[in-house]
Amino acid sequence: MNQFIIMMNEFLSTDIQAYYRYDYTTYRTEGNPDFINHLKNQFGDTNAPTLQNAVNDLKKVIEEDLTTIKKLHSNVNLTVCVIPRAKAEGYYSDNQRLFKRVISRIMGNISGLINGTNYIMRHTNTRTTHMNKNGRGGDGDMPYVGITKATCHISSEVQGKDILLIDDIYTKGVNIDEDAIQSLIDNGAKSVIFYAVAKTYKGGVKCNDLDLPF
Repeated sequence: MNQFIIMMNEFLSTDIQAYYRYDYTTYRTEGNPDFINHLKNQFGDTNAPTLQNAVNDLKKVIEEDLTTIKKLHSNVNLTVCVIPRAKAEGYYSDNQRLFKRVISRIMGNISGLINGTNYIMRHTNTRTTHMNKNGRGGDGDMPYVGITKATCHISSEVQGKDILLIDDIYTKGVNIDEDAIQSLIDNGAKSVIFYAVAKTYKGGVKCNDLDLPF
């Protein structure tokens, strides 16, 4: 597992400790964690065996990495929240919400983690950023400062909590994750750390982030 810092910018008022497992290059390239794409099941047509394999891959990495993160932050009880998908919750079928469902189900397997996977719920569609260039981003806005608070219900349960916020892919410059972190801070979270299964890099040059010895 790797660690990096999400730097403060116009979306985020403070630097945030963050972690990730894989470098995300391009779908179907060697070594890329394609199971993330399969879990999205963007058009609802991914076959059952592929979805099950993706669930198994996610379950393994989440259990390993969240256990490690808990050890690194053993002095606090972390409440696990998940970045919602771009569209309103009701837009997606059950087999398009597998990322959050898997995380929710394994919460009971890791001591010291609190299940807050439904603490951020999208009620208004936003643009699907990774599909916007090809014209399939759908309706809603692209990221702007405050988009999370404007399009999501954020539970009052985040107040006073130490939050571990999870996303499938972190991409610098998109600012969806930065805005969501800030929304948690603004709604009274005591602290926020961030974890993504994968982190994108451009130009085929991997980042020089610190690799943790776990």
